[in-house]
Amino acid sequence: MKSVYDFIKACETYYLATVEDGQPRVRPFGTINIFEGKLYIQTGKSKDVSKQIQANPKVELCCFNGKTWLRLSGTLVRDDRIEPKKDMLEKYPSLKAMYSAEDSNTEVLYFKDATATFSSFTEAPRVVKF
Repeated sequence: MKSVYDFIKACETYYLATVEDGQPRVRPFGTINIFEGKLYIQTGKSKDVSKQIQANPKVELCCFNGKTWLRLSGTLVRDDRIEPKKDMLEKYPSLKAMYSAEDSNTEVLYFKDATATFSSFTEAPRVVKF
């Protein structure tokens, strides 16, 4: 999982795909964190993406570093505890202007049953499961 985190973190931006009424929805994200051995992302509960995840928690993200791309699929699980929210906001202090670990909007979610596939045009794919 650490190699997946390191790759996403180095890319800085990844694209998260959800589904709404059978229609794919994709948007850029930038938050990624490891907390208590799980890979987390962050958003706001008031956003459409949060509602889409709660309706169908199976998601996929993709990022590209110029020669290798990563596709990560899995199920996102909401974690309402304050500790992972605080940890995420400490790693991304710029978010503190919009979010607080104590507010009712901040949402952190971790990947469960995840499969990450590293691919390129020149090497065989490498798969990591966690």
